[in-house]
Amino acid sequence: MELKDIKAVYFVGAGGIGMSAIARYFLKKGMIVGGYDKTPSALTLQLEKEGALIHYEEDVNLIPKACQNSSNTLVIYTPAVPKDHAELVYFQENGFDVEKRAQVLGMLTRTHKGLCVAGTHGKTTTSTMCAHIMHQSSIDCNAFLGGISKNYGTNYILSEKSDFVVIEADEFDRSFHWLRPWMSVITSTDPDHLDIYGTKEAYLESFRHYSTLIQPGGALIIHKDLEMKADVQDGVKVYEYSLHEGDFHAENIVIKNGEITFDFISPIENVLNVELGQPVPINIENGVAAMAMAQLNGCNAEELRYGMKTYGGVDRRFDFKLKNDRITFLSDYAHHPKEIYQSAKSIRELYQDKKITAIFQPHLYTRTRDFYQDFADALSQLDEVILTEIYPAREEPIEGVTSRLIYDNLKPGVEKQIIEKKNVLEFVKNHDFEVLIVLGAGDLDNQVPEITDILKEKYK
Repeated sequence: MELKDIKAVYFVGAGGIGMSAIARYFLKKGMIVGGYDKTPSALTLQLEKEGALIHYEEDVNLIPKACQNSSNTLVIYTPAVPKDHAELVYFQENGFDVEKRAQVLGMLTRTHKGLCVAGTHGKTTTSTMCAHIMHQSSIDCNAFLGGISKNYGTNYILSEKSDFVVIEADEFDRSFHWLRPWMSVITSTDPDHLDIYGTKEAYLESFRHYSTLIQPGGALIIHKDLEMKADVQDGVKVYEYSLHEGDFHAENIVIKNGEITFDFISPIENVLNVELGQPVPINIENGVAAMAMAQLNGCNAEELRYGMKTYGGVDRRFDFKLKNDRITFLSDYAHHPKEIYQSAKSIRELYQDKKITAIFQPHLYTRTRDFYQDFADALSQLDEVILTEIYPAREEPIEGVTSRLIYDNLKPGVEKQIIEKKNVLEFVKNHDFEVLIVLGAGDLDNQVPEITDILKEKYK
């Protein structure tokens, strides 16, 4: 279906972070937007305020009348929705154009210049950072992001004038194979989603194939020393980046008094004295990748420097909720061992002399089964680790796979407990902290506002 033929768009799974961004795109285009989601959330309620017709029961009879014409209704679904979902089956059996979110993003990369960020971890921060740099510059951009930008309070940016679209390229279910990037960053390829891919080799092959999809004339900006081997078309330039080495890298890094500055080294033009608006050590490397892509597409030194200084971060990505001389509390979406490792390393660098406590909710039985030792090693950088039960998401339990696998492999000297999620608030009330971080991609984050209130009262 061509964009000009679409009058209504229906989302099966409207409340996902990526799905809601596309819903906003079609709302802004003046189309009727309807959808289903399992439960109300801040995102679905906001979409309703913006005009979307959303319901929360799996019921074909609740599909809005305006979304029942197969000739002008585009149906978009998320792979997280079961294949036997009643509404999805209805659309498939009645001649509707039914597409995955990734297919729709692919359409946008064929009509705009797609600036895509792929990788096991770092892609949300890097894509959001690049989008902010470009949006506040003379170049501007559209953007579909995997997290809520704190600069804009949304996961979507619309530009009336720019031909660029920044997209977070998701490897889950091989979704990023639908994209045709003009340029792409690949941040990391540490194996994940092995319930989908089966083996590390298949996971790496998926990224290799993704690199072939970059359009001639464009570029690949790839993290130095990744295990995957890029396989770009003729006419695609390849640049390497990392913290200290590569075509793009950082020098003269200064971390002092809660601030971070560095020099951005580039084959195009060096940019000196870059200040990080969100002063977290891991964001130096993310910033190098974001600045590289923005610079290759026309942003000048002042625009790069201003964009980095004013970057406010992403909700749930190293997200400080409370910071005073008695307590520091933050939440982080980190849910892969390498993400946990980087998060723990960054917080240790920032608070070298303080006791750091993490409350971690593991995400997925398969991920816990495959990486429990890596999780334990990463968390062992901290002083105290509190584990809750595993968040299942789309999975059924696996016999013998529990949080105790991580607990039993934490290094000697780490204080540790396993508690039920329902008891987390009580634990926070009765426990003393210096630095507390909530980690994970599950629903424990729903308790973060209450935890913040408890700590505010406790550490007045």
